[in-house]
Parts: sequence; C-alpha cells; structure tokens
Amino acid sequence: MNIENKEIIKWIKEIQDLCKPKKILIIDGSEKQLEILRNKAIKEGEIEKLDNKKFPNCFLHRTMENDVARVEDKTYICTETKEEAGPTNNWMRPKEAYTKLRILFKESMKNKTMYVIPFMMGPPKSQFTKFGIEITDSIYVVLNMCIMTRVNKTIMNEIKDNIKFTKCLHSKKDINLDERYIMHFPKDNTIWSINSAYGGNALLGKKCLALRIASYMAKNEGWLAEHMLILGIEKPNGEICYLAAAFPSACGKTNLAMLIPPKKFKDYKIWTVGDDIAWLKIGEDGRLWALNPENGFFGVATGTSAKTNLNALETVKKNSIFTNVLKKDDNIVWWEGMDEEVPEHGIDWKGKEWTPNLNTKGAHPNSRFTSPANQCPCISAEWENPNGVPLSAIIFGGRRAELTPLVYESFNWNHGIFVGASMSSETTAASNGNIGVVRRDPMAMLPFCGYNMADYFAHWFEIGKKITNPPKIFNVNWFRINKNNEFMWPGYRENFRILKWIIDRCENNVSSLKTEIGYLPLKTNIDWSELDIDDNTINELFKINKKLWMNEIEDLEIFFKNFGEKMPNEIGKELKGLSERFGDQKFA
Repeated sequence: MNIENKEIIKWIKEIQDLCKPKKILIIDGSEKQLEILRNKAIKEGEIEKLDNKKFPNCFLHRTMENDVARVEDKTYICTETKEEAGPTNNWMRPKEAYTKLRILFKESMKNKTMYVIPFMMGPPKSQFTKFGIEITDSIYVVLNMCIMTRVNKTIMNEIKDNIKFTKCLHSKKDINLDERYIMHFPKDNTIWSINSAYGGNALLGKKCLALRIASYMAKNEGWLAEHMLILGIEKPNGEICYLAAAFPSACGKTNLAMLIPPKKFKDYKIWTVGDDIAWLKIGEDGRLWALNPENGFFGVATGTSAKTNLNALETVKKNSIFTNVLKKDDNIVWWEGMDEEVPEHGIDWKGKEWTPNLNTKGAHPNSRFTSPANQCPCISAEWENPNGVPLSAIIFGGRRAELTPLVYESFNWNHGIFVGASMSSETTAASNGNIGVVRRDPMAMLPFCGYNMADYFAHWFEIGKKITNPPKIFNVNWFRINKNNEFMWPGYRENFRILKWIIDRCENNVSSLKTEIGYLPLKTNIDWSELDIDDNTINELFKINKKLWMNEIEDLEIFFKNFGEKMPNEIGKELKGLSERFGDQKFA
C-alpha cells in the first residue's frame, strides 16, 4: 500500500526502529486479508473457531488470567503539570512517561509481525470523524479493531498531510502486570499501551481515543465526548425522539440502548444509535446533535439473556469474537445468566475442564463479545448519519438503594450539569463485600476524562451558553430497594415506561411536581398498568428523604473540594441552592 502522508511514514519508521519487528503488515480491512490473519491466529492458538453453522464466522479468545479488565491504576494522563490532569487521573510528565515506555517497548516485537491499522472513528464525510493509526503485535487486536472501528483500503490515504491523526502504539509484549501501562499524551494526540491484550487496554480506538483523547480535543474544539448510549424512541405516529444516557458500570447501559418495549407499548419502537460512546456537537439549529463514533459493540456477555437483552443475543450470532466465555462440548459458547441450561461440561475461560459442581465460573464476569453494529436487529437507520441525531433529552443515572427517586427532571441546563456531576453508585456485596459504599462517577466519565474534571465541568457550562435549544436533563435510578432488600422497580423492558414520561416532558405533554431536587412525575402521568406494584411501593419509589439528602449534600461538598479553586462557581451555586431548598442555612 502506498502511503502519501510523510508524518505517517516517519512515525512507522520510528516505531519499527524501536520495536524491531520481523516484518510489517499494513491492514486494509479486506475480507481476504482478515481471513489469512484469522487462520494464522487459529494456528498460533490466539483464537478458536466456533461451530460455523450455529455461529458463522465467530471465534473464541481467552486472555491471560492477569489481564481480564481495564486497569485504572495503570492508566495515566501525561501532561506537563499535574493540575492539567486533575485529581481524578493518574499523572506522569510526558518526558518521564516516554522514557519509561521506550525502555519497555525496545525490541518488544522482535520475531513478530508489526500490524499497522489505519482506522476511522465516525462515518465517512462527517464533521465528527477522527482518524487514528494503531500499531500492534496482536492479531486479536487487529480483528477487534476491524469490527469496532472503520478500517478499509482508502483510509490510509484519506489521512492527508494536513489532517491530524491519533498515534496509537500497543504491544502485548509478555503481559507483565507489573510493567503494564496505558499512557495518554493529550497534547501529542498519542496513546501508548503495553503488557495488556485486553479490550479496553489494547483496542486504542475505544475508551483511549474516543473518550480520553477525544474529551481533550472536544474541550479545545467546542464539543463533547461522552460515555453515553444514544437511542431513538419511535412513536406510533412515526416520529422519533432521540435520547442520550450516561450510567456508571453495572447499571444496564447496553440493555437500555437495545431495549424492547413491553407488549403494552407494542406500537412504540426503540432504535439503537450507540451503546457506549457519544460525540455531541451544537447544530446550526441550536440543538445538541449526537453521533456514535464506533462501528461495533464491545459488550459484557455474562448476564446477557433474552430477558435482559434479546437484541444483543441476536447481534452476536455471526461475525463476532467472544472473549473469556465458556466453550461447550458442541463448540458453541455459554456464560452465566444465559437462557440455555447450564452445560454438564465445557472448557472454561481459563482453558480448563469445567463442570457445574466445581463451584467456579465458566465465563469470567467481565467476559465480552465484539460484534458489528449493523447486525443489531434494532440498529437505527440514522446510526451512520454524518450529522448525527438531534437530542431531546440527556439522562444521567446511578445505583442508589434509598436516596434517588425512580426519575426526576432537572430545573435547567446548569442544574442538570450539577445532577450529572453528582452521579454515583453504591457498591454491593457481590462487587467488593461492602454494601452501600458510594463511588462518585461524574457523568460516568471519572475513568475516561482526559484532563482536569473541574475544567470538564466548566466546559459543559460553556457549551450550555451556546445552545439555544438545549435538551432537557433527567436522572433515573432503577435500583431502589425495599425493607426486604428487594428491588422495587422491575427494570429491563419496563424502563420504557419511564422513557415515555421523559419524552412526554420533552414535548410538554405532561405536568410535573416541583420538589427540592427537581421535577417529579405526577403518579397519573406514568402508565402503571400490568405491573405488580402497589400504591405504597409507588410512593416509596418517589420518596425524598430529607435526612439522606442532607447527608448527600455534605458528601458532595467533600467530593467537590477535591478539585480546589478550579471548580466552576456554578457547581457551588447549585450545591448551595439544593441545601437551601431543604431548609439548611449552612451555605447562607
């Protein structure tokens, strides 16, 4: 392949000299080339082919046991000053980081092939779209990047000399946890990752570029890069209303993106635009427009079932890669939470013989599937629209057992930013043995913001000044618990009832109740029919406990102080206003 961009040629040569590969292969995304690589990966034991009749063109991959998830403690933002990275990011100076990593990358690809992947985040001919080139020594990374991003024969030469591209360098090297680093250099538009072969650490177009680097670009260029799903709700009259939503982990993000309405609402449809990342820009009409820059889904397999996400199950049945799931004796995959019966025997995610009586997990809890987005049965016709889709609402959410009502609407844009900045989830016994520990995760971006989060909040406020027709902002909580430690809300498909109230509010079709925290639904404005929920439970779902909220205000005050003087004054004003609405004069 001819390469016209002189900077690309220079960079490839620089990495070649550093990593000393046996040979170099430029990826063109063609099926012919990918088939050769798949066969090579099968021969070398990197992937296994599944039953081609039941799962055509699908493969299984197992990571090493010390390499099963993102590693936040090994992820760094590399800037000249610690203040630029902020208190929520690990920080290292660029010179120190490059020096450390050059030692680790030295001859890391000796006797290996160095794969050069030119890729595009976003559809062709879109103002949103960004280019990147990932250099890697992993065929698994190549195959996944060709699903998750747009890779084809023309992209390398679409990156003209005057077009910026993100330089992504990855080597799985020897998967040494002690020498594992995922380094981001925002000012250099560069990402270096070593000693991991797991998705989020190795597929550098995903969280690394699409959020950490892109969020920094967005601040400088006047847009937003967010950890958000995008969905469209088609009403019986054919009109479609688009929403974006941000949730911390374990809050049902992908399930909501691919939701199927209950039978009661069979005349409505949900269309998936994206399940994980949204890039938001202000349109000429003064609205906020959202685009999914990814080309595929990298979803959690464990727990995915017909009840939780039927559309995801249908999506993964062909052209997919499964990571760290169990392989049954009939050469198809299985994981805990699947609808099928528990197999009597299989090979687990570690590659070991497995039976149910071993009392071990057949699939890792963070097992994954990588599938092309265009295979999703509910993929939106607009998902590749180069202009994106216009947002009517933004939803923030978390997992709170008692504090937060099922749904409420913010008073305005600034208050909505405060609601997003206050986002949190309580841990469960299943996650770390401590119930009710609050983990703050503003806008679900705490691990993914590529610069100081105080500046990130300020950027949201600046965006608000420029939007003449902003989306309404809401908060949801599917996880209220009763005295018997049971969920009061059924969740899953029934979440549509709350989405319907949200679009009704966006279109001014229903009224609301003004409270200290925001606007709550009137009981009569949500359709409760066919649900096994009594009036007492409904009241509890919307109960606002003053004592709990005063404790929350104190906790938020402590959290926000972490950002020091850089914290926007608007956050303090909103916190003061919340406190005063509860009758507290502490801030007066």
